Amino acid sequence: MASREEENLPENKKLARKEKEQGNEAYKKKDFASALAHYNAALGHDPTDITFHNNISAVYFEQKEFQQCIAECEKAVEVGRENRADYKLIAKAFTRIGNAYRKLEDYKSAKTYFEKSLSEHRTPDVKALLSETEKKIKEQERLAYIDPAKADEEKEKGNDFFKKGDYSNAVKHYTEAIARNPDDAKLYSNRAACYTKLAAFDLGLKDCETCCKLDETFIKGWIRKGKILQVMQKSSEAQTAYQKALEIDPKNAEALEGYRACTMAVHSDPKEVWKKAMHDPEVQQILKDPAMRLILEQMQNDPKAVQEHLKNPQVASKIQKLLESGIIQIY
Repeated sequence: MASREEENLPENKKLARKEKEQGNEAYKKKDFASALAHYNAALGHDPTDITFHNNISAVYFEQKEFQQCIAECEKAVEVGRENRADYKLIAKAFTRIGNAYRKLEDYKSAKTYFEKSLSEHRTPDVKALLSETEKKIKEQERLAYIDPAKADEEKEKGNDFFKKGDYSNAVKHYTEAIARNPDDAKLYSNRAACYTKLAAFDLGLKDCETCCKLDETFIKGWIRKGKILQVMQKSSEAQTAYQKALEIDPKNAEALEGYRACTMAVHSDPKEVWKKAMHDPEVQQILKDPAMRLILEQMQNDPKAVQEHLKNPQVASKIQKLLESGIIQIY
């Protein structure tokens, strides 16, 4: 049947196909100049076939002539539309435009053409290309947003709110500072301090880990990590964090105190912890406060309810004291 169809083709289409076949052979041998000559000859015989434009664009792509590749693909789409070509061939042209733009590192244009390709014909390969391109765009935007000077401005705003006890707003500014300078270890340490005040210990711990990873010699990061782990009643892990701090500065008072406290806690009885805490006048006063007792009752029934109370700096300070004494725990 294929042979009969071939015989019934007009002479110009027969000649075009022969040129295309010769072009394909040259393309396989990477003889791109010869391939281009044959594909152009095929196009001269039959200018209505999208395939010849697609083949020419493939040669330009291999020659790294990406702008010419794009222009040829655009012609392919135009010819294909006019002659009602198979939608898969039009999708192929759009995909090649997308790949050419990727090579030019114009990822937004690449995204547009991969989406156009998928609107013609959905394939897993093009979906994967689109996904990778979107990641590239996000990374470009992230890098373009980095500005250490603006990060310092946001850090100062965060410091001001922290001093006022407005930890929620301090977090917002430290977060913006991190977006502007994501490699500054101190910014994560500052935000971790806010999260600690807001009793968001899991977030604080995550920031401390990032801080210590970025700068292993930044002692505050290790000490802050130790304190958070202490509050979370993870004395053994806290002990390790304090040990790291002491490796940096063996005489650091905070690290020494934390390490000793953790050593005792690892071997202590919970009843002893309670007994010791109850001898602290500040703890006694907090527990006698009817408002605080109500808050603690709410915390027991609904742990999420505490977040609202922590917006009040005085309440946050009292809860912090109870956590440090071991009277209460938040996970």
